[in-house]
Amino acid sequence: MSQDHPRAGARSARERLFLLAIPFLFTGTTRPAGAAGLGTELVASGLDFPVYAASPPGDPRLFIVEQRGVIKVLEHGQVLQTPFLDIDPLVFPVSEFDERGLLGLAFHPKYDINGFFYVKYNDNDWRTVIARYQVSAGNPNLADSASAFVILTIDQPAPNHKGGTLNFGPRDGYLYIGMGDGGNEGDPSNYAQRDDSLLGKMLRIDVDGDAPYAIPLSNPHAEPGLPLDEIWARGFRNPYRWSFDRKTGDLYIGDVGQALWEEVDFQPAASAGGENYGWRLMEAIATIRPTSATPVISSCRSTNIATSSIARWWAAMSIGAKRFRR
Repeated sequence: MSQDHPRAGARSARERLFLLAIPFLFTGTTRPAGAAGLGTELVASGLDFPVYAASPPGDPRLFIVEQRGVIKVLEHGQVLQTPFLDIDPLVFPVSEFDERGLLGLAFHPKYDINGFFYVKYNDNDWRTVIARYQVSAGNPNLADSASAFVILTIDQPAPNHKGGTLNFGPRDGYLYIGMGDGGNEGDPSNYAQRDDSLLGKMLRIDVDGDAPYAIPLSNPHAEPGLPLDEIWARGFRNPYRWSFDRKTGDLYIGDVGQALWEEVDFQPAASAGGENYGWRLMEAIATIRPTSATPVISSCRSTNIATSSIARWWAAMSIGAKRFRR
């Protein structure tokens, strides 16, 4: 079974959160002349499997996601002792190298008004759960755990390839959810290409519409029948970390490879959705399972902006994509 995890030698980093400065986008192996190197700055320690960090718009605090089901607040350089949110009992009990757990956090664009934020986790039955919570009325550093409202649940067939990030589009205000193919080597059930599955897809929903959510009319499949209305794009293996360029609205998607290639996909802000990024028929530019659909999918590779060949699947991996601006 394929497992997307770092090598065992990287274990000591699990308790620390670093700020990584990347002043240029890698498109090859040579650093541009005059470009600064990579650097890290320790911003928090004493954490338990930190996997993500986010902040509400304009908020100087940093909210740190621990995979076990806890969100902590970093304020004025200190991690507050009381968690912002603790849903440990709801989250699958993770261990070293587990790909399940609390994986994503997104603050509503109007968080300063409504106090809504959204989490993505795997419950004790492995299902992916998207749930909304609200900050407590009397303490901005404490969420109201009783405010939980489940938006969406998705069954999972295996323990790996769960995706991770969920984000609000900076231009349309819709919630985007990155879903892995559900796990097992080679996506044996072809979830990433199927019209009747939300696995292996980028989803796009309107959480400000009808409860629990509405389908944006501009979604590429917002009509009766298959494909499922929530699907914005397909053909992903495990889009663990991805992000929007806040200035342009462009989307950069890090998709973890299996054995041949690592992949960063680019979707311009002007996209109408409906792209197919290839998996399981293709892994980046490599054809895995030739079919009549392969030439069509191959034409989508023009949206693939950065790939790197690896000798072994665990030797290097693309786990995220974020645009950095000076």
